[in-house]
Amino acid sequence: MSEKGLAQKVRETQVWKSIFRHGPPDNARNRASVVAGNVFLHLHPIKLKKSGVQLGYTWCMGGLTFFIFLALTVTGLLLMFYYRPTAEYAYNDIIALKEHVPLGIMREIHRWGAHAMVITVWLHMFRVFMTGSYKPPREFNWGIGVILLVLTLLLSFTGYLLPWDQLAIWAITVGANMAKATPFMGHGGPGAALAQIGDFVMVSDKNDVRFQLLAGRFVGEPALLRFYILHCVFIPLVVGVLIAVHFWRVRKDGGISAPL
Repeated sequence: MSEKGLAQKVRETQVWKSIFRHGPPDNARNRASVVAGNVFLHLHPIKLKKSGVQLGYTWCMGGLTFFIFLALTVTGLLLMFYYRPTAEYAYNDIIALKEHVPLGIMREIHRWGAHAMVITVWLHMFRVFMTGSYKPPREFNWGIGVILLVLTLLLSFTGYLLPWDQLAIWAITVGANMAKATPFMGHGGPGAALAQIGDFVMVSDKNDVRFQLLAGRFVGEPALLRFYILHCVFIPLVVGVLIAVHFWRVRKDGGISAPL
């Protein structure tokens, strides 16, 4: 089969059609469709159905999750002015935030907002599943939603260590120990014994996914700094971009109530 024929076969698959809604930019119409169908080049859709902006039976869980994410972003930025991610100061800074810093309630808003976001995103996924809104041609956006769910749980997991108390340290210790059972990537998981060439061990407790997560073999100050960067910078940026893609794709797919 020629390369052109193979490319045509790929474009005819349901996976390709769920991601791209236009053909190759080989004529004026398709070039315009490429621009209109790109979240970075054309953020707002050209048209949408009237039913797509009605509340209906959606429970507004997606919108509530986004609102809570904005609240967590604002309170998180304020907390960064007072919190120092070091073993010497982290716990004392959390205590100071509750007892001495003006508007110290923002730490509690951030904490309970994190719990609320986990609940609302699960309810949102439940609603989407029960109404069949994940079905073709919406499966691409369902995949984006699943990734956002995982990132939400990772935000909660990485933020749990930042108070640096005994509960946080031992909870992360247990959670990180589960990572060593990751297939082929954890030294205690299935397939780890296969990743060995002679005396050279490709996956061990010095380089597996648990070691990379904690920046060491145990929960220490390097783990605190790594979790701080993941929680405050890396994961929120990825979540923000994916939320923009998610909202844009909802509009492009005709609304939020039911599949086309």
